Amino acid sequence: MPSAPATAAQPPMLDLDSLRTGGKRVVAQALALVETARGAPGLVALLDQAAGAGKAHVLGLTGPPGVGKSTLTNALVQRARAAGRTVAVLAVDPSSRRTGGALLGDRARMKTDPEDRGVFVRSMAARDRLGGLSDDSVAAVVLLRAIYDLVIVETVGVGQSEADISLVADTVVLCIQPASGDSLQFMKAGVMELPDIIVVTKADMTEVARRAASEVAGALSLSGSGAAGWTVPVIRLSAATGEGLEAFDDAVSQHLAFMDKDGRRAAHRAAQEEKWVEEAVRVRFGTHGLARARRLALGAKTPFAREAELATLLTTGQG
Repeated sequence: MPSAPATAAQPPMLDLDSLRTGGKRVVAQALALVETARGAPGLVALLDQAAGAGKAHVLGLTGPPGVGKSTLTNALVQRARAAGRTVAVLAVDPSSRRTGGALLGDRARMKTDPEDRGVFVRSMAARDRLGGLSDDSVAAVVLLRAIYDLVIVETVGVGQSEADISLVADTVVLCIQPASGDSLQFMKAGVMELPDIIVVTKADMTEVARRAASEVAGALSLSGSGAAGWTVPVIRLSAATGEGLEAFDDAVSQHLAFMDKDGRRAAHRAAQEEKWVEEAVRVRFGTHGLARARRLALGAKTPFAREAELATLLTTGQG
């Protein structure tokens, strides 16, 4: 989320209508502003407008490096476009220690048609957030979900510390590789509490994939994962051969229907907004600053305006 004070000379801001009609270049400009104009009033207003207009289903893919997240993402993009849906991919890459920018490993593996206006792919750096998503990444998802039909967020791939994906995703998918011991490691780390769907990748490794799926199902029974009323499915999948993709699509559709029932998605996104504000304040001002912020009465009601107001109060010593 944007948190730094606005500078004296602010770049011109875009509006949501121009983002929806302007094509990839305009969307790229908006995401550049997310990283360079943090705290600018126009950007705060744009992000709050987008937060209230988020139409897309946000699918979060997490799991360790090499598990096949990028291969799965490629397959999902192709299937979405074949169904006539627009799709954006945000690949959250490791940060360069020298520049702080994204190393672009995930984006380099994306195979998309640059002439296809219905697909947008962007890499962003994880920076110093062990949870896998920087505040800029959160803001980027907010913009993208107001423009596209499907947003896929592929996380940095550090494994056990990727809880931040729940800050933006409607559906969290945990990818596990056969014969890797991931299921036991994730159970120890409590990561089994996060996913709505679990995918055992490389299902063409037939017997080890079946064994891994069985181990994961056992881990789930011990961890009590999943939201109340939702049973986390375990799917064996090979994005390379297409095996399991239909079952995966069905699971995603069922979870989306589950979230849309009884106002679950609206409540989930409202809780996410509260966490955006808390995390942005904690990252910038620390736990002491967050404690101070919780005692303040705010005039702003929308998430990015609340965060900007808190940043001003805490920076000027009024909080």
